[in-house]
Amino acid sequence: MTNLATVREAAPNTQPAYHFPPYISSVARSPRLPLVLLPDTHTEKTGPVFGHSLIRPNDSDLTAQHEGYPLGERIFVHGQVLNEDGRPVRNALVEVWQANAAGRYRHKVDNHDAPLDPNFSGAGRILTDHEGRYFFKTIKPGPYPWGNHHNAWRPAHIHFSFFGAGILSRLVTQMYFPDDPLQPLDPIFNSIPDEAARNRLVARLDMNRSEPNYALAYEWDIVLRGHGDTPFEEPRR
Repeated sequence: MTNLATVREAAPNTQPAYHFPPYISSVARSPRLPLVLLPDTHTEKTGPVFGHSLIRPNDSDLTAQHEGYPLGERIFVHGQVLNEDGRPVRNALVEVWQANAAGRYRHKVDNHDAPLDPNFSGAGRILTDHEGRYFFKTIKPGPYPWGNHHNAWRPAHIHFSFFGAGILSRLVTQMYFPDDPLQPLDPIFNSIPDEAARNRLVARLDMNRSEPNYALAYEWDIVLRGHGDTPFEEPRR
């Protein structure tokens, strides 16, 4: 197995720093002692197997989960999950969660003074197909204040989680949108030292998959390991 230390040695400065003082919460969360590598058990070696029965109708369409239609800009988000050799990761469980168009999460701890949308929960899931591809229909999330520092605003983003038979620990990351002026000001985005690695978190506008007079599309591929890997918030094994 490739452990976290090996990954970081092969691709330095491409993953977020555990301890990044501009991101104030990381100071309390970051470890102060060397990480302990636990031996793999049979469960980790075999990995989870997900079936289509876990995916409900409309789980990948965040605009069709309620009686009415949510407010905001409709978008398509699609891409491919790949390993370090560029091979597709099949039947991986891809989950997303996000703020609504006004920049508010449907969560009890979100006290942002912005309206909730009764027709938008902001969560979805899908299994990748035989080519490792996923596809979501959703609403473009809005930026929101987050209290990290004076006048702190998070750029628009969608949280992604990956888990599957070829992924021995849950991987969590964030997808950003192109040309967002808040990205250079955001400590979470800039906790990744390498500029090229940061830019791998930014989706590409895809006019070929956009639907005229209806919705724009964004393409974002995820690479699990290697020199072109996607930055993740969780340690990888």
